Amino acid sequence: MTQVFDYFSQVDLPTPTLPEAEVRALVADVFGVEVDVQGLGSQQDQNLRLFRSGHPEPLGVLKISNPAFSEAEVDLQDRAAAVVAERSPQLRVPRLVEGPRGPMSAWWQTSQGRLHARVIENVAGRTLMGSGYLSPAVVAGMGELAAAVSRALEDFTHPATARVLQWDLRHASRVVDVLLPSEPDPAVRELVQEAASAAREALAPVAGHLPVQAGHFDVTDDNVLRREGAAVPDAVIDFGDVTASWRVAEIAVTVSSVLHHDGASPESALPAVRAFDARRHLLDAEVSALWPLVVLRGAVLVLSGRAQVRLDEGNDYASAALDRELRVLQQAVSVPLAVLTAMTREALGRRQADGPAGPAWSGEPLLPPPVRTVQLDASTESPLNDAGAWREAGTLDAAALAALDAGADVVGLPAWVPVLAAAGEPLPTGPDRTPTGTTVWLARATPLTPGGGRVARARGSLTWTAGGGAVTVSGALGEDAGDDGAPGGAHVLPARTPLLVQRHPAGSTPPPARVTPRLARAWRAVVGDPGAALGLPSSPPPSSPSPAGGAEDDVLARRHRVLAEVQEHYYGAPPRIERGWREHLVTVDGRVLLDMVNNVASVGHAHPRVVEAGTRQMHLLNTNSRFHYRAITDYAERLAATLPDELDTVFFVNSGSEATDLAIRLAMASTGRRDVVAMREAYHGWTYASDAVSTSIQDNPNALETRPDWVHTVDAANSYRGRHRGQDAWRYAPEAVAVIDELAASGRPPAGLICETFFGNAGGVALPEGYLEQVYAAVRRHGGIAVADEVQVGFGRLGGWFWGFEQQGVLPDVVAVAKSIGAGHPLGAVITRREIADRYRTQGYFFSSTGGSPVSAAIGSAVLDVIQTEHLQENARVVGAHLKERLTELGDRHDLVGTVHGSGLYLGVEFVRDRETLEPATEETAAICDRLLELGVVMQPTGDHLNVLKVKPPLCLSQQSADAFADALDHVLTTGW
Repeated sequence: MTQVFDYFSQVDLPTPTLPEAEVRALVADVFGVEVDVQGLGSQQDQNLRLFRSGHPEPLGVLKISNPAFSEAEVDLQDRAAAVVAERSPQLRVPRLVEGPRGPMSAWWQTSQGRLHARVIENVAGRTLMGSGYLSPAVVAGMGELAAAVSRALEDFTHPATARVLQWDLRHASRVVDVLLPSEPDPAVRELVQEAASAAREALAPVAGHLPVQAGHFDVTDDNVLRREGAAVPDAVIDFGDVTASWRVAEIAVTVSSVLHHDGASPESALPAVRAFDARRHLLDAEVSALWPLVVLRGAVLVLSGRAQVRLDEGNDYASAALDRELRVLQQAVSVPLAVLTAMTREALGRRQADGPAGPAWSGEPLLPPPVRTVQLDASTESPLNDAGAWREAGTLDAAALAALDAGADVVGLPAWVPVLAAAGEPLPTGPDRTPTGTTVWLARATPLTPGGGRVARARGSLTWTAGGGAVTVSGALGEDAGDDGAPGGAHVLPARTPLLVQRHPAGSTPPPARVTPRLARAWRAVVGDPGAALGLPSSPPPSSPSPAGGAEDDVLARRHRVLAEVQEHYYGAPPRIERGWREHLVTVDGRVLLDMVNNVASVGHAHPRVVEAGTRQMHLLNTNSRFHYRAITDYAERLAATLPDELDTVFFVNSGSEATDLAIRLAMASTGRRDVVAMREAYHGWTYASDAVSTSIQDNPNALETRPDWVHTVDAANSYRGRHRGQDAWRYAPEAVAVIDELAASGRPPAGLICETFFGNAGGVALPEGYLEQVYAAVRRHGGIAVADEVQVGFGRLGGWFWGFEQQGVLPDVVAVAKSIGAGHPLGAVITRREIADRYRTQGYFFSSTGGSPVSAAIGSAVLDVIQTEHLQENARVVGAHLKERLTELGDRHDLVGTVHGSGLYLGVEFVRDRETLEPATEETAAICDRLLELGVVMQPTGDHLNVLKVKPPLCLSQQSADAFADALDHVLTTGW
């Protein structure tokens, strides 16, 4: 009969620690191989990586098993690994290594007694070990691995699966009972005791209905690997915990290992649960058992890890894990089990017991029936939040008091509806913007009139309990005449002050005041709506969950149905944004994001002066520019005044694409030629002519191969990663001049040259000193004209210069500009000399119906007013310099940062995998942008390799916001993406 180790019948044995010299000698003597060794961490076994002497590639991993494990248990591990490898060939699983004397597995006689040693394959890759960030894709990958292993082992049998193992969650309560009395820290004892008691209570009704099978039961961040450069893990190692247990324990263990990572919460584990369920359908009882098992796993980790360290003080691996294990338990109990189960049911599309609205209110209202009730709307799109009022702490209170003054008896702010108002600081905000309670303001002091039950008073709150449920009222309650615990009671609620009313189970504490959208829906499913308890209307039913965790509607699906597929949007799971203010954007869930990419909103989102100018002009007149009105003249004069005197004639259009298209046509019309020279890697627009001169391969992968024959390109003058770098960048100009000269010599002198004055699409890279001076001179020498594309970099964005060409000390013949000049309104302009403009007649008439319309002109003038009166160019210079210094400093600590380009508030952070080869970190940059969004920062990649952060926020960016961005990026680079 196989003897099975019973954890509970003997004391833990310390991890074996054979000296490396002894290990080398035993490997040579028993297995017949001369090796070098490298120590690896482990909690119970001794692990070492082996190398054949003189060979750099690993031979395998030597596992010297803890003496507590029997021969049968060791055999169980090897056989289970072989079965998984055979049945799930897509997984990489370590098997026994064949040596010159056969499988390298044997019992050794050592200085520490008789120990089992075996060599298993060294699976290449890196674990997810540590507490860095795990992306949703990685978490989902962990769930898929757990499901694949579970499926592979579903009918696997072995005598040793009957062993009693401390990590078998069927025995977790017993482990807690054995280890808890010896835990010396009273705070840890109390935490574990309360957590384990709640988990046992929740698990008891379903434990008898949980399927049992063999499993790995340790598919954790320490035991999965991803290949170098890959995002998602594809390998499973360490079959030391293989046994037979509840099937759901497989995913419960995986979920627990997610919880200690940076920024993780119970919600972070949902991608793993969904992925597991997709391949191993979770029964209703298993869904109910999942989170109680996660809690018990956390309790066992905490107690066992601390016991192991007390037993084996030199075990650095176990010691280093203590904080992580404690965080697992803390996160697992951070939300009540019933709420976590409701959250999981919703994520899996399972029916809730009481539906998404939660249990109905069956008692009498706690307040007398009001005559007139007003419900406040504090959501993202509410007018209450216009003009930045959402940032003011008193916005809600002022609105409520105004309604009371107008005759309302009760003003309510409903629960479960995301709130933007009174967002306050710091910005950006977290996703927890949904209130769990109804806030009320009463016109007069009102007695609480529960028709039964008991009212208890605590500091700052009153709790009414009856029928198994409770309602808590908190706020500035003051003193009242009632006795604590008195039936009914004379408790009086004060007038004209906000009171938060929350429902919750009797004997429990109320929910947090605000939670994330997904947790809000779960909380509501458990506790119901507090409005009915007050005699107020209930909140509307919660929306279905979105993949990103926020409230979902059909707007995105409708967009996909009606818009062309190529009209893309930022992000795979884009947040729905319905408001902007200054450098911030606001989602429909009330979350405030920091907008670090939106140069279109140059003076800030929803600037009151711009809004007022457009609104006022709409009240007066809006028509096409062939009519005679003052606004277009006023604006044209002001726009021309920002440029050198030679550039005195203005055309108005609606976009940057139209502006560059018109600039090209002006060059052709004024010279009677058709050839144009353009710089490679640039983007100029989507119209026929502007697209023809655009060669950014990210906008068009076939850009260079599909240029019409009248477009001739020169090297991208990128001094960082172009053909000529650093001090050799001076070579770009003479080479471009040679292209222009060769065109002229061939009988095709160019009509003009079009070039961004500051290399925008590459991430704000400055052109080499003197570049434009030389190429402008060359094109003019042959009778062509110089076109400056200022669409992205003009209008004060560079800080030290209002126009990009000023940085090069040149004067173009034509300037094309858009984006910034309309602050989000469709407005573009082309400014040139009168004689060039007059030659357009050879092309016929020019007309743009709404280019320079009265409203566009009024808005354009308002934008200039704001830039000038609020000193936004100076702000770009000062804040931009500060931000560039912060970003540059990140490069001193994070090797991924290759360099920081740009000037003012047009910066580019370029990420490379190697600072010598400049291999672009494309995948990393995309992942960093996704991670920044989770932290509340809107950022997108740019450049032909999409490895540069395009940092071009509204010009009103504050230093505080610049620091928030730099801090968030530092956090991502430190903790991972």
